[in-house]
Amino acid sequence: MQQVLHKIWSHTIQPMLSRPRRLQVAALCYRQAKDGPADRREVLLITSRDTGRWVLPKGWPMAGKTSAESAAQEAWEEAGVRRGRFEDTPIGRYEYDKRLDNGTLEPLETLVYGLEVIEILDEFPEMHQRKRHWVAPKDAADLVDEPQLRDLLSRF
Repeated sequence: MQQVLHKIWSHTIQPMLSRPRRLQVAALCYRQAKDGPADRREVLLITSRDTGRWVLPKGWPMAGKTSAESAAQEAWEEAGVRRGRFEDTPIGRYEYDKRLDNGTLEPLETLVYGLEVIEILDEFPEMHQRKRHWVAPKDAADLVDEPQLRDLLSRF
């Protein structure tokens, strides 16, 4: 009986009571590695402002921009990616819970857009608030906390 009640709770009642996930967009910035095989890629990770965790540049969709354009704008503001090539179709998605200033958790769904970096600058809007690091996708997967993002990076 307890298993039946747990199944009803977890599959029916709890999802109805949960807030829907808000949407964010992220840029998976990449380039061809400068050394090694010609087909080896590196991805760009940045630190979050609050905890210093390694993350992708991400933020909220912007009025007047597509989701991919919004992700590219975040890549400029947070990581200094001035120019790049991107597709309008996301290469993946992941979910996580963002801890707000008041301590509550906000459930988020993040659409990830690939962004091939053409030009990156050392001076950008959030340069004093973040660090950035080019790494192999498998190494990036080891550095991020979100399991679904880890899987996406491992497959990239």
